[in-house]
Amino acid sequence: MTQPVDILCITAHPDDVEISMAGTVLHHMASGHSVGFVELTAGELGTRGMPDIRKQEADAAMKVLGATFRYQLDLSDGFFRPDRESLERVITAVRRHKPKVVLTNAVRDRHPDHGRAAALVAEACFLSGLRKIPTSDAGVPQEVWRPTTVLYAVQDHWIDPDLIIDITPYWPKKMEALLCFKSQFHDPASTEPTSPIANPDFLPFLEARAREMGRLLGVTYGEGFTTARPLGIADVTTLG
Repeated sequence: MTQPVDILCITAHPDDVEISMAGTVLHHMASGHSVGFVELTAGELGTRGMPDIRKQEADAAMKVLGATFRYQLDLSDGFFRPDRESLERVITAVRRHKPKVVLTNAVRDRHPDHGRAAALVAEACFLSGLRKIPTSDAGVPQEVWRPTTVLYAVQDHWIDPDLIIDITPYWPKKMEALLCFKSQFHDPASTEPTSPIANPDFLPFLEARAREMGRLLGVTYGEGFTTARPLGIADVTTLG
């Protein structure tokens, strides 16, 4: 079974895409690229919202963004590690979708799952290209596949970006998708405990971060990413 996409977002939790890379997703889909979402966990340890509610919110956000698919690998929130079983689940997803580019979490962040997810995904992307690691999907042996590029988001903690995407035209749609996660953000009527992202200051912070990234490009809003290796470019006149 294969379902190829140009870009595959593999992140730790539902809402990681919407918070840190949804504008980039929308920008590339507007250019005709296909994008899919895979979460390592259901976010079951989150302070607010139950996994079934978060799944409904994630599905609603996926429809807003127009992604090709979204599903979870059912790793253990907070406790996943780069063991063989976890790596093989990610390898299977990479070989199923054959992305050119993988977007994942920040290499280090306030939430330790984010850095662990970044390391797990990067390792799995490399191992996915090794022919002596067999995997199967629905009983069918898979072909090896290694993405050309892995990009890491900039999330809660500031990290100097290696590249920035201008997401200015897509900011309203990004926020529409993000606000599908009603259980996660500030609601004065909610009786659930507060959390760093349920604080009323979080959404203004997120906008300020996007404006800060955008300012580096001379645009209104941006999303930044880091890379593990230098990136090549065919034409320097296309640089922003």
